[in-house]
Amino acid sequence: MVEELVVAGVALVSAGAVYVAAAARVVKQYERGVVLRLGKLRPEVRGPGLTLILPGIDRLRKVNMQIVTMPVPGQEGITRDNVTVRVDAVVYFKVTSPAEAVMRVEDYRFAVSQMAQTSLRSIIGKSDLDDLLSDREKLNQGLELMIDSPAVEWGVTIDRVEIKDVSLPETMKRSMARQAEADRERRARIINADAELQASKKLAEAAKEMSEQPAALQLRLLQTVVAVAAEKNSTLVLPFPVELLRFLERAQQQQPLPPTSSTPPTTSTPSPPEATSGSGQD
Repeated sequence: MVEELVVAGVALVSAGAVYVAAAARVVKQYERGVVLRLGKLRPEVRGPGLTLILPGIDRLRKVNMQIVTMPVPGQEGITRDNVTVRVDAVVYFKVTSPAEAVMRVEDYRFAVSQMAQTSLRSIIGKSDLDDLLSDREKLNQGLELMIDSPAVEWGVTIDRVEIKDVSLPETMKRSMARQAEADRERRARIINADAELQASKKLAEAAKEMSEQPAALQLRLLQTVVAVAAEKNSTLVLPFPVELLRFLERAQQQQPLPPTSSTPPTTSTPSPPEATSGSGQD
């Protein structure tokens, strides 16, 4: 009798251990468990830790509550200004309602991926090329709203959407490079012209000062000769300024004239030749 009780007890303990092993489930800290009992959703969501279900009756589905990083494959499209581009993006999302993520959509990851690709192609067609290249923050916000609207019904919240890369055709890249080069050349010419204008004003002021002091021009010429001679050139071409000739001419005109006598010069008039009488000889 005792042996039978012992055997029964051991069998009962073994059956209990098998049942617990079959019913025990471990839910991790970043997961939540959704239980379906005979195909019907249980209202409570199992939290992290050890939880028990009815083997053969209950089915536990674990839902990851972490932020998921999903790359969106490159999508080709034509922008509003008729430029063919290829755009890559990345979507960050997380599950906020595990029960809705399990019940409302078959595979919420696949659904978010397809919705992101569709929205990305739509945003390409509504945008200009300049917006894709320079105003990405605005496009990211619009893309996030387009994906988040249907995802809310699936128990999923879009945390962030980022456009990673915009691939352009080679012809468009060369055209943009020429445009940038032309724009920089235009700016360089404007800066050069502005510098010439400022230099001409300064030179005009310098010429005005030198016109009042003509000797300053000669000193400036000598300074130029010194600067050129410092290069140790074998040949020195020295321009002779016209202003220096004018200075010398004015200096010559200012020299005093030699003194002259007050009495007018006398002129001698030649006397007429005297008549000579010759005596004839017989």
